[in-house]
Amino acid sequence: MLLLHLSDIHFRVPQCLRPDTDPDRTFRSLMLRDIRNQVSELGAVGAILIGGDIAYRADPQEYAAAMEWIHDLLDASGCHIERLYVIPGNHDIDRGVVTRTPAIKNAHAAIQRAAPAHREAVLREQFEDPETGGTLLKSLAAYNEFAKVFSCQIYSPDHLYWKQDLPLEGGIRLRLNGLTTTILSGAEGRNDERMGLYLSPLQTGLDPEDDVVNLVIAHHPPDWCMDMDEIEDDLNDRAAIHLFGHKHKQRVLLTDRHIRIGAAAVNPDRNEIGFEPGYNLINVTVVGAGLTRTLSIEAHLRHLQRNPEQYRSRLNGGDEIYRKSIPIPDRNAIAVNISSREVILEKILSEEILPEADLVVIDPEAAMSDEATRNLVFRFWQLRISERREIALELGLIEAEEMALPEPERYGRALLRAGERDLIKELAAEVAKRETK
Repeated sequence: MLLLHLSDIHFRVPQCLRPDTDPDRTFRSLMLRDIRNQVSELGAVGAILIGGDIAYRADPQEYAAAMEWIHDLLDASGCHIERLYVIPGNHDIDRGVVTRTPAIKNAHAAIQRAAPAHREAVLREQFEDPETGGTLLKSLAAYNEFAKVFSCQIYSPDHLYWKQDLPLEGGIRLRLNGLTTTILSGAEGRNDERMGLYLSPLQTGLDPEDDVVNLVIAHHPPDWCMDMDEIEDDLNDRAAIHLFGHKHKQRVLLTDRHIRIGAAAVNPDRNEIGFEPGYNLINVTVVGAGLTRTLSIEAHLRHLQRNPEQYRSRLNGGDEIYRKSIPIPDRNAIAVNISSREVILEKILSEEILPEADLVVIDPEAAMSDEATRNLVFRFWQLRISERREIALELGLIEAEEMALPEPERYGRALLRAGERDLIKELAAEVAKRETK
């Protein structure tokens, strides 16, 4: 599967509202042209991962402009909208909301000033509180309105990050984990937050599952977070692919256990030292079977050369591709090697030891990752407000007290409940009924 990874698009008003006089538009158009050329050689993109800073001031108009461009991006890449995923960056925080809201500043201060041993508990307390949790996310309101159609919105108390699965060869699933590094962004209205952010173990748990390979995408790299050592330890052991943005620098780190890729900015500030727009294409395939199966990763880092103005590949030595192969554990093969190899192998082959797939608890959010369900979610959000309310109430997917919640949270919960309660077919029927009116 070919993944398109880009970050830091920085749509900003009023420039993005006047396409003919928007100097940043040229760089986005050059990128789309190069993506088309790359797709003609590598094949269509299977999923697009946008690593934050979609907007510049978290203005709703910036997200409207971004959505228009995203449709051009989908067309250029050959990707379906059901396979586009987003996370928030620091420019997706409305810092004005933070400075005007004492409750947000108090929550930020409580988390930042907590002793390291207690910071996780303080974050949990703040985020999971019915009042404080919602208040803490007010600065993400415009982002959430934009992200809801992609099922990537953030809400308390149980949706600090999102996860979605992509099918690979041999029954392997690539689990995308969209992490939120921006909970403490905009503290006191600042944009310089190095070492002032906090990710926490609430997001880096990444429970191991059979036939699941983890990919994490976050806006800020670990060294922007107070808990960077813990993040490194967790992610290095639990995720095969790490994608970051924010620094506007394309970098690749290859280790025995993972590959880490930094993104250039789609639209860095034109006065920025080392101005160099760019994006990444990452081809992920499963090779082999059993003890020999591996995740083969080939990363193409594309960047804009200014003179002459054209996109080129960033070289890995003399190679245009960064390559990495990571072993994928096989549960039956591991079982064989635990003890008494011959006896266990004989029982597996004779089916005395049955596969444990039917005993695995399926994550409800990840289980709704198939393209048809994500398409249904997208169609649900295209309905009128009154129609969404009617469907949720008729199917019993929301409680009366939840009607006052912001829409991205209210119906985000309702859609997950449809999956948990096996009501996807009923939901699809209700959506289709209203689409034909």
